[in-house]
Amino acid sequence: MTNRARNREPLYLRYASNDLIRNKGVNAALIVILILSAFLMATGSMVIERLAGSVGGLFEQAKPPHFLQMHKGEYDQAALDAFAAEHDEIDSWLVTEMLGYDSNALAWERPGTGEGGDLSSSRFDNLFVTQNDGFDYLVDENGDIPEPAPGEVYVPVKYQQAFGIGTGDVLTVQTGDGPYSLDVQGVVKDAQMAASLNSATRVLVSDEDFQRLEQAGGAAPEIIVEYLLTDAGGANDFQAAYESDSALPKNGPAITDQQIQIINTFSDGLVAVALILVSLILVVIALLNLRFVISGTLEDEVREIGAMKAVGIPDRAISGLYLSKYSVMTLIACVVGGVLAIFATNFLTQSVQANYAAAPVGLATFLVPLLALAAVFVIVVSICRNVLRRVKKIEVVNALVHGSTLDEKQTARRARRQARWVRRSGLASSSGTSIGTRLAFLDLRAEGRQWILVPVVFFLTAVLITLPTNLLSTFENPQFVTYMGAPERDLRVDVQFQDDVDDVRQEVLTTLEGDDRLTDLQVYANVLYRTEGAEGMESLPVEVGDYSGATVQFTEGGAPAAGQIALSALNADRFQLGVGDQMTVERAGESTSVEVSGIYQDVTAGGQTAKMQGEVTEGASAYVFSADVTDEASPETVAAELGEQLPTAVVYPMRDYMEQTLAGITDAFRSAAWLSLIFGVGVAILITSLFLKLRLTRDRPKMGVLSAIGFSASEIVAQIRLKTLLAVAVGTVLGLVFAATAGESMVGGILATAGLGISDLSFIPNVWLVYLLYPLILLGAGYLGVVLLTAGIRGADKSQWLRG
Repeated sequence: MTNRARNREPLYLRYASNDLIRNKGVNAALIVILILSAFLMATGSMVIERLAGSVGGLFEQAKPPHFLQMHKGEYDQAALDAFAAEHDEIDSWLVTEMLGYDSNALAWERPGTGEGGDLSSSRFDNLFVTQNDGFDYLVDENGDIPEPAPGEVYVPVKYQQAFGIGTGDVLTVQTGDGPYSLDVQGVVKDAQMAASLNSATRVLVSDEDFQRLEQAGGAAPEIIVEYLLTDAGGANDFQAAYESDSALPKNGPAITDQQIQIINTFSDGLVAVALILVSLILVVIALLNLRFVISGTLEDEVREIGAMKAVGIPDRAISGLYLSKYSVMTLIACVVGGVLAIFATNFLTQSVQANYAAAPVGLATFLVPLLALAAVFVIVVSICRNVLRRVKKIEVVNALVHGSTLDEKQTARRARRQARWVRRSGLASSSGTSIGTRLAFLDLRAEGRQWILVPVVFFLTAVLITLPTNLLSTFENPQFVTYMGAPERDLRVDVQFQDDVDDVRQEVLTTLEGDDRLTDLQVYANVLYRTEGAEGMESLPVEVGDYSGATVQFTEGGAPAAGQIALSALNADRFQLGVGDQMTVERAGESTSVEVSGIYQDVTAGGQTAKMQGEVTEGASAYVFSADVTDEASPETVAAELGEQLPTAVVYPMRDYMEQTLAGITDAFRSAAWLSLIFGVGVAILITSLFLKLRLTRDRPKMGVLSAIGFSASEIVAQIRLKTLLAVAVGTVLGLVFAATAGESMVGGILATAGLGISDLSFIPNVWLVYLLYPLILLGAGYLGVVLLTAGIRGADKSQWLRG
């Protein structure tokens, strides 16, 4: 480093510190925006790193399979043995036996206090298992592999979170021989079924208790066939090979480890993605403000710049003086934002560590947030450096004589534009409009480039606060049940995990048909078909029932009639089929050719479902009943009463079913919505205040002229407020329109790539909130900023304004 360069560093730092102190208000607002940008970027990246570490840690402890196939009913063990012997890519495999209980068969009690309750409100499929040997372990809170003794049970984290069940409580199972009690010794984490989108959960018991429960009856046996592969990347090919073998058990969903990871990380990952998106928008807002502030600073200090250039100071040195200030501000913001992000990340990842493992601290823990902060610093400083290139274009004569940053050609063009504007802006045409209002409109038109910052910022803010809210209202709306492969109804009844499921179906049907409070009762049977796939015959779960009435919404085509089938979006993509195409389905050795009638969206059962018209009264693995209730009845009351009458079925209002299924996702959207609203409104007030502070400083001569020709301080203030509110309103309206159109398409595309079964999302907005309250909040934020900044005008010394 040369002596000249070493001498410049103290000069740059001294100038930066002096300017930061001199212009406290403007610099404070800029630093706050930069801190928020750095804070959110660092927090989002740290949450993603912690989430990946937690899920990865649980995967390392639990060792989930690379491919699994769930199955209800009888199966051929010899076929499984033969398949494993033929495939060298299998490193290890096992069959997990499970006993499935309906939630209303489970109850809990806390002996010390007498507290207790049942699990009848839960939609979870409760699968009692023993600890596996080799892989796919259920692990405790310390990452250890518990082995319960006879009479002991380890409950899933979901029980603890939903019902408060913990160590020392007693879990009672209603079996065919009567109640069977187990002492809760702790909770276990399940790498397979941790996510809220997964409707099943596993309960860990000893081998002895498992055998006794099995002998006692009252449970439906089920298995999971699990495989560890020598190459995890070959899970999809392995799945195709498994499903092409007709002798293997397939009465249930098949899942790969990649799908498990996606489902596990989706809910909590949404918060992190939202943080990063908010941060990116704030970075854009910060950059827009920096461009505005730097441009204004160059115009205000153009004579000083001209003087420095006149005495021979290089352009690079002059730019360095200004760049040092913004570099220091950005560095401070990144340091403060990074420190705050540490505390925020610890808070946001509490639920992650409860469901998964404690994320290990490694190099990535420090490197990821540092890279995120470095990216913010580099982007901001690069933009500043780019704007400061204007210093090279400043001509000494124009700067010293005219106080202009423009060269002669630019000055001439501006003069011509102003002349045209003067000719078009006569006040004589302002019939019915006050002179002050007319002047405000004319000023906005003449100085549109200077005022563009406000509508752009409010456009971005409107998008920022609207998209998460629209997503939340969409997922919480009762109509969203149509995205779950079910019609929009009041009541749902599930019959499964029964030895005599067909007899139970008839009993439930008789009870429901005899209830006068129920209308439009429909019965659907879950049946497993097979069809030709890319690698041979593959399983195809189908829901058979009457689709002639109200049903799911179809993105293409319509409901199936006789001889037709409707496919979920993922299945249509999986089999490369569209509306009007023919496909062959097989069940019990009989093949049938059916036509694809429509394509719908479904986020349940891995999104791979189908629907056929017809009636199945026996041989199904499960039955689903749906109905509406009369206006005089409450779905909650009817569900509670039917639950007591039908102990062998699970009855719940459809809204409760949705809330439990989508709890993780809606919680994430709710957090993102609140976060976006708080930061968006705060930034809007900051930006309005920052812009007006600089604008009012620059417009003092103009206000002085208005005051001199007779305009009162109140009239001048009214003009400023009108211009600000107009700019805010334009940006807000454009932002709402963008969020409802392009924003909807953008979010839908992101969800489609996530592979959840949603291919075409349509927002179901809360109209009063999004299109009335939010615009009023943004207008209020803009008005608050302008009121704060114009409050001192009335008492100001107007004679000083004409001096600049």
